[in-house]
This record gives sequence, structure tokens and C-alpha cells, in this order.
Amino acid sequence: MSELKTPYERIGGESAVRQLCKNFYEIMSETPKAKGIRDMHPEDITISEEKLYLFLTGWLGGPSLYTDKYGHPRLRSRHLPFAIGIEERDQWLYCMAHALARLELDQLFAEQLISSFAQTADFMRNQE
Repeated sequence: MSELKTPYERIGGESAVRQLCKNFYEIMSETPKAKGIRDMHPEDITISEEKLYLFLTGWLGGPSLYTDKYGHPRLRSRHLPFAIGIEERDQWLYCMAHALARLELDQLFAEQLISSFAQTADFMRNQE
């Protein structure tokens, strides 16, 4: 019987998580529908992309890179300066769903990931 793999291992490890983050910010930058959340980011998204990579690595069960570098993620408090409502949540999820689709993962696994992302994204809401 094989060992259970973490989502980090199932997605493909470091290279796949890096590609997911690259895809995510490309989609965010290229999609007019995501302009609201793109405008919340600096013009140069290099640091944002790296922080997402560090965070997602640990969130998916890989090494705790973000925590090692920045401490506890405190996601909600770090996002409080930004007005995040249903529209912003949905824009973020749109970008993540399309970024995941580019990885061509097993459909059930991709759906499980999107479900988890949706819960986290909804938790970030600080506006009605």
C-alpha cells in the first residue's frame, strides 16, 4: 500500500507550485475581469508572486517556506488594508481556477483544490 501524498506532492512539488503562481498572476494581469484585484497589487508583481509561492507551498503541505521567512501568514490581517468583497473574491477565484486548469491536474484533485481555495478566499472577505 502506498503512502498518502500531500497536496503539495500531488500537484507536482516546487516546479508545479511555481508554475501555478506564474499562471495566476499572468491571468490576473491579462484578464480585464480581474482588474479590480490586479489594481490592489504593485505594478511589478514579482514579490507578490514569490510570496504566493512561499505561502502555497506550506498551505499545500510542503515545506513551511512562508512561515520560515515571514512568520505566521495571518492571512486575514495582512489583507485587511484592501477592500475585499464578493466581487474581489470571485475575481481571485476566477484567476486561480484558470491557473489550475493550465496545470492539467486530475479533475477531482483540481476540484478539491478549488473548493479549499474558495473557503480561504471567502475567509478573506472584509466587505459585504
